[in-house]
Amino acid sequence: MAAARSTTEAIAQNAQETAHSASVASNSFLDSASRWYADNKVAAWTIAGVTVVVAGGTVYYLSSPSRAPKVSDEDKKAKKERRKAKKTDAPMRAAEEGEAKTQEKTAPVTAPKAATVAEEPPEELPQVTEETVGQLSDAQRKEYAAKLKAAGNKAYGSKDYNNAIDLYSRALLCKPDPVFYSNRAACHNALSDWPAVIADTTAAINLDPEYEKALNRRGNAYEQEGQYSEALLDYTASCIIGQFRNESAAQAVERLLKKVAETKAKAIMEGKEKKLPSPTFVSNYLQSFRPRPLPEGLDESADLEENSGKWYLRRGLLAIQQRTGDGYTEAARCFDEAIEKNHLDKHEWTAYAYNMRGTFRYLRGENDAALEDLNKSIELDPALVQSYVKRASMHLEQSKREEAAHDFELAMSHNAQDPDIFYHRAQLHFILSEFKDAATDYQTSIDLDPKFIFSHIQLGVTQYKMGSIASSMATFRRCIKSFGDKSDVYNYYGELLLDQQKYQEAVEKFDTAVEMERKNVGEKGGMNVLPLINKALALFQWRQDFSAAEELCQKALGIDPECDIAVATMAQLLLQQGKVTDALKYFERAAELSRTEGEVVNALSYAEATRTQLEVQEKYPALAARLQGMGAQGMGGPPPMR
Repeated sequence: MAAARSTTEAIAQNAQETAHSASVASNSFLDSASRWYADNKVAAWTIAGVTVVVAGGTVYYLSSPSRAPKVSDEDKKAKKERRKAKKTDAPMRAAEEGEAKTQEKTAPVTAPKAATVAEEPPEELPQVTEETVGQLSDAQRKEYAAKLKAAGNKAYGSKDYNNAIDLYSRALLCKPDPVFYSNRAACHNALSDWPAVIADTTAAINLDPEYEKALNRRGNAYEQEGQYSEALLDYTASCIIGQFRNESAAQAVERLLKKVAETKAKAIMEGKEKKLPSPTFVSNYLQSFRPRPLPEGLDESADLEENSGKWYLRRGLLAIQQRTGDGYTEAARCFDEAIEKNHLDKHEWTAYAYNMRGTFRYLRGENDAALEDLNKSIELDPALVQSYVKRASMHLEQSKREEAAHDFELAMSHNAQDPDIFYHRAQLHFILSEFKDAATDYQTSIDLDPKFIFSHIQLGVTQYKMGSIASSMATFRRCIKSFGDKSDVYNYYGELLLDQQKYQEAVEKFDTAVEMERKNVGEKGGMNVLPLINKALALFQWRQDFSAAEELCQKALGIDPECDIAVATMAQLLLQQGKVTDALKYFERAAELSRTEGEVVNALSYAEATRTQLEVQEKYPALAARLQGMGAQGMGGPPPMR
């Protein structure tokens, strides 16, 4: 919907909003394009031979179980014996009940003593070395291993970790058992010897690839060592093996996805070229402010000295009207030149130049420089209300709510009748889910200027979010009467219809919006591709028509190759079809196109989750059979891609 997008409900709950002032267009679609990830706590299904599981918001894709290697009868018997050993491992399990997820600690376990009964002398333990173990029979080795393991468990329960390590090591000389390795790893874990934990759990996993406890233990050690990608892989495999019942492991996946994404995002942002986002994004941000005529003296008929500051300012304002990538690039260059050339004659013109340069710096992600320009604009012309409003939107994007509210108050003190103030303050309320206050401000914006289409659209969307469906639909019908020649009203009306699963009506509205955009390309400049992408989603939800949906997204990318919304939608469509490798490429592309660090983190969270699924598929192919069984139990179909 038109609301600001929530955090990545599918994978990491930390996704930042795109610039809220890109408003109705950008935010509404991103919400539509990602909500399906978290519709079910646990769901499994099979698409085109690929098993898909959604758990806790994370999407898992594994190949068909037909690829899983056949397990021999001997392997089955050996695994059965290992599991039997685990079940009889009561002292060790009791001691482990208090393990913390990041540092396993236990309380000492002591047996109750009767005052009148003498304590039995401790049983003499077998003395085994690398030199003598070869002289033992198979039966002796088995007997000695069991005794040494039991003694190790007792020492572990008493927090005598070094002694326990020695006992487990001697047991391993007799029998290389995955449980012994995992138990010794628990001792190293208690001593914070993470490399030793990794070595022992790896040995255990090599013997039993589906040893869930060893995977969790190694995942914790990897995380302590800062090897987040490796930890993520282990916890993900553990979640699949445990059928997502282990809440601690599921939380670790979410936590590690965030850590991996944040680490990579910082590196990307450090080397990222500062450039404008897609024309679709820029257009939707700029049109969230009411259009202003060229300032008097800068109109097209004015005779301005070529290459002067005034000449560049006017050239930049005219370039914006092209609504194309080249036009916006030229506008940004001209605003830079206007301030460099100076001699703008009027404080108002200089303030306006700083306002516009700050706007384009903000769009490029140069937030500090943008803030400096807006401050300078306000200093030169305190009555330029738009500068306060833009600064407020920057504060809001940085979660500085009080600063944003203060800027709106300052703007009101200069012009309490400016409808843009109420429109953008309504956006603040909307993003904070303060829908009643948002509706009041949208209505005030309409009362002050009924000709601005987006105040009407956002009012209708706000009414819908408040549950007033009838009022919302009535608002949109009035919009069509008043703004029937504008594609935006049909596009966003279609979104509300799509949310109500009125598919045919929604597609009709999207088709109308697309046709209007095509007709207006010559007059208005570049085409807004959002109706194409919305139609793609509608066809997917309605008919599961992947082919048509992909074709529409490709058309959108042909028009606007850097439209992050189209790229993200293609990634999700491919993921739904089990085309995981292709989906990963699109998620990585979405990260490249993201404007802010928060947006990069969000895109990388999807990418890393997808990459991890591919790694699990390659490393643990047998898990596909288990997931297939989960799907056969009727755990639900694919969540709607809304």
